[in-house]
Amino acid sequence: MESSWVDCAYRLRASTVEVLDTFVQEIVPDIGWGNRSRVILDVGCGVASFGGFLFDKDVLTMSFAPKDEHEAQVQFALERGIPALSAVMGTQRLPFPGRVFDIVHCARCRVPWHIEGGKLLLELNRLLRPGGFFVWSATPVYNYKKIPEDFKIWEAMKNLTKSMCWEVKSVSKERVNRIGVAVYQKPTSNECYERRLQNEPPLCKKSDDPNAAWKVPLQACMHKIPISASERGSEWPEQWPSRMEKPPYWLLSSQVGVYGKAAPEDFTVDPALKDMNVWVMNVVSVDSPDTLPIIYERGLFGIYHDWCESFSSYPRTYDLLHADHLFSKIKRKCNMMGLVAEVDRLLRPEGILIVRDKVETMNEVENVVRSMHWEVSLTYSKDKEGLLCVRKTMWRPKDLETLTYAIAQPF
Repeated sequence: MESSWVDCAYRLRASTVEVLDTFVQEIVPDIGWGNRSRVILDVGCGVASFGGFLFDKDVLTMSFAPKDEHEAQVQFALERGIPALSAVMGTQRLPFPGRVFDIVHCARCRVPWHIEGGKLLLELNRLLRPGGFFVWSATPVYNYKKIPEDFKIWEAMKNLTKSMCWEVKSVSKERVNRIGVAVYQKPTSNECYERRLQNEPPLCKKSDDPNAAWKVPLQACMHKIPISASERGSEWPEQWPSRMEKPPYWLLSSQVGVYGKAAPEDFTVDPALKDMNVWVMNVVSVDSPDTLPIIYERGLFGIYHDWCESFSSYPRTYDLLHADHLFSKIKRKCNMMGLVAEVDRLLRPEGILIVRDKVETMNEVENVVRSMHWEVSLTYSKDKEGLLCVRKTMWRPKDLETLTYAIAQPF
């Protein structure tokens, strides 16, 4: 009975989302799902039906929700094969660079965007590309004429978005499910900021890097819109799929890329998985060259992370993990064994781990995973560099003491 109810609720939610996606495209044709709009952030994602429906339209949706009483919904989203993270909008910036999402979406969300000087909405403004859209579907959008509390929220949001120079593109009610939707667009120039009679919300200080996102406190301010052709965000990226293969306009030949070549040459074209129904969470270590803005510019996505900490996901989330010299880096600053345990937590049974690293480090990892009864599929080495491919098995120790002993043996 319970299973039947859950299935019915899921189907109703999926049907509602499909209607909503189509409706948004109708009221704002410039949305351009899968062409102009490729990388989406879904706030308070539920079971990620929004991202699931758009996946077939060549849209990648990064969904996140807090780990609270609804935490199972994020886990359900991951089980469905849809990108999702356990995250919260609270006191720190989200782990994404600035000006990377084409659209930010929040449906049925009860996030108090207007409080504390609009600090939470200003964080979305940091993440949204100039010219990008904020799609908001919540009770204040369609109940503000009936419920006093919703009226106060709607008025506060109307004043806040106006002071942020967001243009109202549409406020409409969808006919089938009677869902109210408000669509706003972020400006593409600084003209509106300069015309404001009051500097509220204030512009951020020049020293405030919009791409700084790891352990950075939220700021109730707005960054200026880039205007130079050499700055990311001054133009809209190429439409998908061209943006995947064409170097971004802001990568100049006179610039040196993070790997030493001219910046456009540093833009490696490798569309091997582009036409497959898979998604890849690109995780850029906080102490590595910052390639994440380029990843988003290509129409892909990822997050910043420090692997000395646990990853914001659920156990047995990923089918494959790929570590490029990550274990060597971890050895220099924290416990490599902790990373092995985190890999074991994130990887599904029968999932694959691929390690590219120095031979010495690769051998250490191989010894550990062998002690955990993982199957070694491939080992290769040349010029002190190696490649290891292993498969996680269903084996589990009888107790924690046995596991500790097994892991400790290779050392």
